[in-house]
Amino acid sequence: MADVFKVTTRQEDKFAIIYTEGYINNLAGDKIVEEFNRLVGEDTRHFILNLQKTQLVNSIGISILIEVIEKVQEIGGTLAFCHLTPIIAKTFKIMGLTQYAKVYETEEDALKA
Repeated sequence: MADVFKVTTRQEDKFAIIYTEGYINNLAGDKIVEEFNRLVGEDTRHFILNLQKTQLVNSIGISILIEVIEKVQEIGGTLAFCHLTPIIAKTFKIMGLTQYAKVYETEEDALKA
């Protein structure tokens, strides 16, 4: 499995859209948190995590995403996921992430919500 993981971000209206590319493990999770914290420092409160180019998330990656959800709740923001593979969608549902973050098929759907 490739060790390369990329996080990129763009702003649209009140949302920061975070794009991930690669396997989300502890190292990739740390990159997501680092980007998330940077955006929170810039007063962003609403996030969309686009996982279109991510095929797997391990248990540590999920625990880090739960931390992000908790931080979003602390700042009164929102977090949505989009473009989840069926396996990631099922895992997020089983692990309870979908109780606290909405899931959309596409980024456009998340932006319209």
